[in-house]
Amino acid sequence: MQLIEVKSKAEEKAFIKLPVKLYKNEKNWIRPLDKDILAVFDNSKNKNYRQGDAIRWILKDESGKVIGRIAAFYIKKVSEAEDQPTGGMGFFECINDQDAANLLFDKAKSWLEDLGMEAMDGPVNFGDRNNWWGLLVDGFTEPNYQMPYNFKYYQELFENYGFKLYFNQYTYKRPFGSSVDFTPRFYARAQASIDNPDYEFRHITKKEYTLGHKYFHDVYNKAWAGHSGVKPMSLDQAKAIFDQLKPIADVRLIWFAFYKNEPVAFFISIPELNQVYKHLNGQWNLLAKLKFIILLKMGIVKKGLGIVFGVVPDHQRKGVEGGLIVTYVKSMAWKKGFPYEDIEMNWIGDFNPKMIRVAEQIGSELFKTHVTYRYLFDRNKEFKRAPIINKTKKKDDEKV
Repeated sequence: MQLIEVKSKAEEKAFIKLPVKLYKNEKNWIRPLDKDILAVFDNSKNKNYRQGDAIRWILKDESGKVIGRIAAFYIKKVSEAEDQPTGGMGFFECINDQDAANLLFDKAKSWLEDLGMEAMDGPVNFGDRNNWWGLLVDGFTEPNYQMPYNFKYYQELFENYGFKLYFNQYTYKRPFGSSVDFTPRFYARAQASIDNPDYEFRHITKKEYTLGHKYFHDVYNKAWAGHSGVKPMSLDQAKAIFDQLKPIADVRLIWFAFYKNEPVAFFISIPELNQVYKHLNGQWNLLAKLKFIILLKMGIVKKGLGIVFGVVPDHQRKGVEGGLIVTYVKSMAWKKGFPYEDIEMNWIGDFNPKMIRVAEQIGSELFKTHVTYRYLFDRNKEFKRAPIINKTKKKDDEKV
């Protein structure tokens, strides 16, 4: 077997095409857009190259056939935040052969060691946790946009090599409407804010979309800026986000809570785009874009994807979270022409029990599990799971 660093266009094409060959008989696999994968390794598009680096390899067998691929990367501020300098590996694909997988893992490990890393997480992304993060181990259904789908045997390849579970990533799902109810405790807290005439819970209108970024900006900065190193968001940044979402946004999925006409919370979802992208075969040329627009307008998307949720501190623990979610889920089901049947939430790490409780209390079911693994290069060093966040002694926090 031969490992080849990806440098040429031909090698890059082989890197992109390998999953197409491997998953050709997997009905639930959805080919990612080629442009999305390529952008991760484009230093003009991925800002993480400013303080890090990435590399890719393909693996060929004796006949010259490509049978595996892997990428390795590090981001300085991320590696330094760990107990030991930690890099990442991802975009792993391989035939069911432990020797082949070990060659790929060894190559990523060696490259990271040369850069001073003492551990590697995987499979992860050279960028945000929202994308291409984790190994699917349960819930082998169609993946959401830019979430991994892989063969079941990958779990054995990782664990046989020595990777250990660093944290689980849980994706929760619930239907719109009243077929699944909320817990009584959740209802009681939600009803207090719903009955308060100073609160209003609603989605924005099409005409109001131009104001959406201002609402979002106000809540985001009050809810998160200054916490755990999160920087304030500028109004221009918020506008850029809403401008980016505009071609695919459905205002019926963009909800805010207002207190005396001032935004105090949001729950923003989008149509789950993989239900359209699966018809494009990884392409994003003019024909694919036209097809995308037509399919989206035809209403073939039946699933919403929750992407961000936030409440300003002064309105937390007042039932605002519940009021927003209850009205969001229930007010739409009876509306004529509302196409969505279910909503899936962005994954929640098992290190965040508070958000897991929220997901369970709103009647969601655990639908998929991905795993982030960690491999310590010093095999004698004590392995530690990801630390739990949001620990509190206040009983009120148990109720959400």
